[in-house]
Amino acid sequence: MAKTLTIRIRSLDEALEGFRETYKAVAARRPVTRREGVYFTSLEAARNLLTPRRLALLRAVRTRRPRSIYELAMIVGRDLKNVQNDLRTLEHYGLVRMSRGRSAGKREVKMPQAMFGEIALRIAI
Repeated sequence: MAKTLTIRIRSLDEALEGFRETYKAVAARRPVTRREGVYFTSLEAARNLLTPRRLALLRAVRTRRPRSIYELAMIVGRDLKNVQNDLRTLEHYGLVRMSRGRSAGKREVKMPQAMFGEIALRIAI
């Protein structure tokens, strides 16, 4: 079964309340439980992360398993630099992981790996 990343949309007030609770727990030296998932305060912010081009990258990484960023750029038909920038963003949010590998010519390369098989969106109302 593929792992699912849950993206949650919460109001700014809810996000600040969560920060307050965490801050109080740290100040009181109580253990803080890590919340899984990615949080945004608006649907537009989530859309800025999950653009059609980035979703295409995620799908290609998951299904084609490219052995380098260059190979991924060739698969999706995009400029290498733009693919690198998108991968940095996806890595920052934990959607991909970059591992080191070797190309056929023994050159060291970065290999993108998909961390999730699906993405779920939850919106608090």
